Amino acid sequence: MNGNLLICLGIGLIVAGVAYKYGLLDWFGNLPGDIRYKGENTFVFIPITSMLLVSAVASIVMWFFRH
Repeated sequence: MNGNLLICLGIGLIVAGVAYKYGLLDWFGNLPGDIRYKGENTFVFIPITSMLLVSAVASIVMWFFRH
């Protein structure tokens, strides 16, 4: 694995952690299309739209790294 890739991943994780700490990612997981079911004793969360967004962003980032 390339050392530059590890550095970029580390910086990305730090940025995501800071954004999460200061509440900049509150919208994530609450997008239209994310399924939430709350029963009396159960809670089911299926983040379909959020994971599609993550997949699209990851695909774009990986495309930039390859080209």
